[in-house]
Formats: sequence, C-alpha cells, structure tokens
Amino acid sequence: MKPLQTDIQDISLSPAVPAPRQASLEQVHSTVRVPQGNAGFWRAYLAFAGPALLISVGYMDPGNWSTDLQAGAQFKYQLLWIVGLSSLMAIILQVISARLGVATGRDLAQHCRDHLWAWTRWPNWLSCEVAIAACDLAEVLGSAVALHLLFPRISLLLAVIITAFDVLILLALQRFGMRLIEAVILVLVATIATCFFIEIFVLPQTRPDFGQMGQWLFAPDMPKFFKNGDMVFIAIGIIGATVMPHNLYLHSALVQSRQLRKDDQSMRKALRFNSIDTTVALGIAFFVNAAILVMAALVFFGHDHVALASGQTIKFDDNTDWIQAAYLTLAPLLGTFAASLFFAIGLFASGQSSTITGTLAGQVVMEGFMHWKIQPWVRRLITRLCAITPAIVLVAQQGVKANVNDMLNLSQVVLAIQLPLAMIPLMFFASLKRFMGQHRLGWFLLIAGWATVLIITALDIYGLPDAWRQGIVVFTGHGGN
Repeated sequence: MKPLQTDIQDISLSPAVPAPRQASLEQVHSTVRVPQGNAGFWRAYLAFAGPALLISVGYMDPGNWSTDLQAGAQFKYQLLWIVGLSSLMAIILQVISARLGVATGRDLAQHCRDHLWAWTRWPNWLSCEVAIAACDLAEVLGSAVALHLLFPRISLLLAVIITAFDVLILLALQRFGMRLIEAVILVLVATIATCFFIEIFVLPQTRPDFGQMGQWLFAPDMPKFFKNGDMVFIAIGIIGATVMPHNLYLHSALVQSRQLRKDDQSMRKALRFNSIDTTVALGIAFFVNAAILVMAALVFFGHDHVALASGQTIKFDDNTDWIQAAYLTLAPLLGTFAASLFFAIGLFASGQSSTITGTLAGQVVMEGFMHWKIQPWVRRLITRLCAITPAIVLVAQQGVKANVNDMLNLSQVVLAIQLPLAMIPLMFFASLKRFMGQHRLGWFLLIAGWATVLIITALDIYGLPDAWRQGIVVFTGHGGN
C-alpha cells in the first residue's frame, strides 16, 4: 500500500519533494550539442533550431489542409483572420511551452503529475490521448486520400487500412536520430511553401487581391461571423488544427534534446533562440495555411466547376469533398497531372511527418502522466488502431459518398475542445516564480498567454452546439437537432 505521506505529496500544489526525475524522451534527451561561449548568431541558431520545426509539422498536417480548404472554398478570404489569430496564439503558447521545458528541465506532463492533484492524472492523460487519436485520424484520412490519388485503383477504404502499416516508416526514420528527422521535414515543408509562394506572388493568373486579403485579415466582419454557425464551426476547426493540445506537452520535452547548461548566460541564450526558432517555424506554417486558404478561394469560391486543360470538367456543389479536389490548387503551376502527383506526395508526406510528432507526443504524455514506458512502435500501433477504427467504420458505412473533408474538420474541432485542459496547466506553471525562478513569464507573455486561453475557451463553449450537430451529420449522414 502507498504510504500516506506520499499520498499527501501527490495532491499538494507545492513543488516540494518532486517525483523521481526521469528524462523526457530518453532516446533523444541531451543528444544535440549546442555551441558554448560567444558563438555567432547563425551557428547558435542552427544548433537550437529543430524542435519548433517538428512542432510546426502538426500545423501543416491534413487537418489544417482540410479546414483551410473548406474555409477558402465556402467563405473566400473571410476566415483569413482566424488563420492569422490562431497562428499568433500558437506562437505565444509554444514559446511558453519551450520556456517551461528549458527553465525547469521538466516537460508539462511531468509538472502536471508532480504538482497537481493525483486524481487529475487519469482525466488529463486520457484527454491527451483523445487529442492524439483525433490528430492521428486526420493523418489516416489524409494519407488515405493521397494513396487514392496516387493509385486510383486503390479504394479509399483499402487505403485507410494500408495506413496502419506506416509504423514501419516511423521505425526506419527514428533509427537515424533526431537531426535527420528534422532535416527531412525541413525539405518537405520548404518544398510545399515554395510552390504556394510561386503561385501567389509570381504567376499572374493566380495572383490574389492583396487589398481584399488585408481587409479580411485585419478588419473581419465580426457580427456576420457570430451569426453563421458553419463559419464558427470551421473557425474552431482551424484553431484546433493550429493550436494542438499535445504539441504543448511535446514542445516542452523536445527542447530538452539539446545539451543545455544551467548557468544564467546559457539559459538566457537557450530561451532566446528557442523563441526565435518557434516564431520562424510557426511563421512559415502561417504562410502555408494562409496560402492554402487563398488558393482554395481563387480556385473554388463562387465556381461550380473547373475546366481542365485536358477538356475534362470537374463540378462542385455543397457536398464536394474539398480534400480530394485540392490538388487543383496546384494545377496553374504544375499542370493537372503533376499537380495531382505532387499534391498527393505532399499530403502523404505531411501525414507521415505529423505521425512522427504524434508518436513522440504520445510517449511524452504517457511517461509524464503515468510513468509508463513502452516501445515506440507499440505506442505508434496503439494510437493508429485507435484512429483507424472510426475511419474504417465511417468510410465503410458511407462508401463512395464518404466526405473525408467533413471527417477531417470534425477531428480538428475535437482537438480544439481539448485545448483548455492543456493550456491552463501550462500557464499556471509558467506564471509562477516557484517553478520558473527568474525565468518566469514577463508581463507581455503573461497577458498574451492568458488572453489566448480565454479566447479559445470562449470559442469552444460558443461553438459546442454546432460542433455536436456537425458530428451527428458526419457520423450518420443526417442532420441533428
């Protein structure tokens, strides 16, 4: 039986006598060297860069693609401000998460176990697992669509089943270390960003109205927004796809992959460069997400069809599965065939990249909250099975009428609803000197962080009825009351 004294410590909010220390993600903990002394800016930046890049992959996964596509196709630029706001809130929260990991040497899940009431462990851990499974559902569906586009003879249902074996890809990559994974993901992100940059800023036929974009980015019509339930639902999905709850746990662990020293100068350097890394990586993610929305608006909004160079006509209506038509956003640059091929590869790559971060996040929350350790491939398999089951049921039930984009959007709303359970503990620990010492949050991050918590929580509560109705539609194919 557990001693009474330990029970009392478990429910205490005091940091006294914390649980025995164990490293987050032991296989990569303190494996990346950082320059000491007066190293130049770029040398230091390149050494610290990487953790935020891995995090940013989750901000450009199939879930983001689906919500951005539907936002642009249905509402043109009207939700561009949500993409900007959610990206800004993501930067704020991820900077705070990285700061917590660097300053304390502990990740968010470990802090929750050490310093919150013992009864909170199970619900907090389970909510994280729900978020990871919802995110993985997006990777399953996105990868399945990519396989279906690459190999049309593979049905969507069979493609979903095939994605169960992507654990082999993860194992192959993890054998080569964290830096190689970071490098591979950097190439994928840069390629996608370059294509959209050329379409928006170089090709005259796809150049958007920048004045109109700026208007909707900085001066949205708020009364119209709150009167439109569909718009609120997509907005919550964009937030959930951008500010992912499990990424708040993961980032505080990933920053510890660097060999950090505890003297004041080294700590300040680590905090500064991790903040720069986060801002740059998530800034790129904002550009990619905004570009997807803008291209969807140009190609789909107000149109009931697109005529291809081959003479084929693709028609649109209210039930169009935008994720399966999204390759058309790259057609002006690459041509229809190349666009389909490249989009499918990019979508598959984004799903696989996010699978890596989802698996790492699963390890962090399981080890942090529950002190359970299992092999990464077992962890990956369990998560994938939890995600693939509802995907198989939905696709098998609805057959060729299955709307993957609606399923993806719903999964991102589930992520958004989970967010307060991660944001509030993060802000609690990062705000207090007894945990952070002299590196606790300054007034700007303190105000911005808590404002972010309030905005997202309020939107969750406001949009919950519409999310429930949309969930009924997705699972049954019929409207809910």
